Amino acid sequence: MNRLFNMVGALICCLALAPVIALISLLVKLTSKGSVIFKQRRIGLNGKEFYMYKFRTMYINTPDNVPTHLLEDPLRHITKVGIFLRKLSLDELPQLWNILKGDMNFVGPRPALFNQEDLIGLREKYGVHSLRPGLTGWAQINGRDELPIPVKAEYDRYYLEHRSLWLDIKIILTTFKQILAAKNIVEGAKKTPEA
Repeated sequence: MNRLFNMVGALICCLALAPVIALISLLVKLTSKGSVIFKQRRIGLNGKEFYMYKFRTMYINTPDNVPTHLLEDPLRHITKVGIFLRKLSLDELPQLWNILKGDMNFVGPRPALFNQEDLIGLREKYGVHSLRPGLTGWAQINGRDELPIPVKAEYDRYYLEHRSLWLDIKIILTTFKQILAAKNIVEGAKKTPEA
C-alpha cells in the first residue's frame, strides 16, 4: 500500500475512532498512575530508530525494554484495563499517529525493539529493513508472539518477496478475525515442561 493510502486511512480511522480513543485515554488515566501513552524505541525503515506509541497497559515500575512475552510474571505488571486493551489489541490504536507521521504503514513487519539484535540482524540479512514497519503483518497472522525469532524473520522475508495490495488486504482482514478470537497472544515467558 502506498503512503497516501496509509495516511488517508489512518486519518479516517482517527476520526472514526475518536470517541473510543478518548474513552480509553480516560480509563487508563483514572485507573493507574502514569501517562496515558507509552512510547518505546523501535527500529523502522532502513534501520532508523523511532518512537512507537501505545496506550499504557502496564504499571510504571515495569521494565521498559523487555518484550512482554519474555516477562516472567506478566500479569503482575499489566493493569486491569491493560488486560482488556491487550486482548483486543486496542492498546495499538496510538500507532495510527505513527502511520500519519510516516514511521509505519498499516501492513509490514512489526517494528523490532531497538535491543532485539537477533531479529534486527536477520531482517538486515534478508533485506526486510527496507520495508516500513506495520501495525500488523504476515508474521502476526501466522503466529505472532508464539513465533521464534528465526521463523518470524522468515515470514517477514516472505512478505518482502510477495507483497501486493491483495496480500495486504488479506493480512488486514485476517488480523481483525484474530483480534476477535484473541488468537496467538502470549503474555509472559513460556516455561519448559519438567521432564
